[in-house]
Amino acid sequence: MRPAVRLFFAFLTATFLAACAGPQLRGTGDLGLVIERASGHVTLVNTTSKSAYARIGGLGDLSHASAVYSRDGRYAFVFGRDGALTKIDLLEARIVRRVMQSGNAIGGSISQDGRIVVAQNYTPGGIKAFDAETLELLSEVPAEYAPGKFSKVVGLADAPGNKFAYALFEGGEIWVSDFSDPRRPVTQRFPAGNQPYDGLVTPDGRHFLAGLFGEDGVALVDLWQPEKGARKILENYGRGQEKLPVFKMPHLRGWSVAQGKAHLPAIGRHEVLVVDATTWKEVARIPVRGQPVFVMARPDGRQVWVNFAFPDNGKVDVIDTLAGKVVHTFEPGKGILHMEFAPRGEAVWLSARDDNKVVIVDTTSFKTLGEIAADNPSGIFFTSRAHRTGL
Repeated sequence: MRPAVRLFFAFLTATFLAACAGPQLRGTGDLGLVIERASGHVTLVNTTSKSAYARIGGLGDLSHASAVYSRDGRYAFVFGRDGALTKIDLLEARIVRRVMQSGNAIGGSISQDGRIVVAQNYTPGGIKAFDAETLELLSEVPAEYAPGKFSKVVGLADAPGNKFAYALFEGGEIWVSDFSDPRRPVTQRFPAGNQPYDGLVTPDGRHFLAGLFGEDGVALVDLWQPEKGARKILENYGRGQEKLPVFKMPHLRGWSVAQGKAHLPAIGRHEVLVVDATTWKEVARIPVRGQPVFVMARPDGRQVWVNFAFPDNGKVDVIDTLAGKVVHTFEPGKGILHMEFAPRGEAVWLSARDDNKVVIVDTTSFKTLGEIAADNPSGIFFTSRAHRTGL
């Protein structure tokens, strides 16, 4: 072959390879985001490199903001306190779409099939369902528990069958809305008790629990047998005879099941409740160093990590679920607001709001593995949530 011909084919080959190279491919399983509540930013993070790789602004009021993920883990749906719903592309590090859907929102969830994103609202009370691709409003369920009376919605969680369970704070009810036809949801109502403040769906999708602030106890609905209605469990745990001021409402979402037992924060008490997850009877109380806010399980269930309300919000206690007691205490930063475990639990990320950083801790040695700067960080949400029920 003559030199000119060889040169021509070499050029064609190089051009073809360059065209095939394209942008670098990567997965999303080790990505996530950190909410920066004060500045309206989110910082995008990589749990493998333990680093931040991008920062996105313009998300409005992110106090008490939360996020859920598309099934492929590429898109995050961020629910702002100002009622905004923002869809973020984690691979391209940009806002895809953003809608103002209410005046005061408190989080949201995504359907079992990943096609419907639902926001829960304080003002106006109720839930709204959006197309996960376009953020088009599909339908809404006003929380009108009596003629002309609307309630704040709390504790929204997804359940199998494209259903969503949630509680009405003023209405004292648990509602379950079926979005099998997303434009015509069907809702069931269950009397729950006085002032349900948060809720969760168990990992198997069977039970919805709503903590009651206005009375001692927890309301429970068996979603496999909803015709039985809601029943009360743990009726005597609450604030009990020694009522204490509640500095921050606890959250139920981080609950754990280990060896058939659930671990729940006790309102206004320096205790974690241990409950038999079959009988729903209390079997133990574990003393901790403050009023628990999040009681979160490591993915394998061996450890439960607890953070606290003010003035103990710089402390973290670690419970060994096999021993049934606190085995490690430390103070990783000022104002620990949230915790998120790496997908397999070898590390935990903690948001230290008043130190403007996220601290990454080894869950075996409890050594600090790294830190990431963030402006008043609060919620931390990894893409591993995309495949879990009840978030």
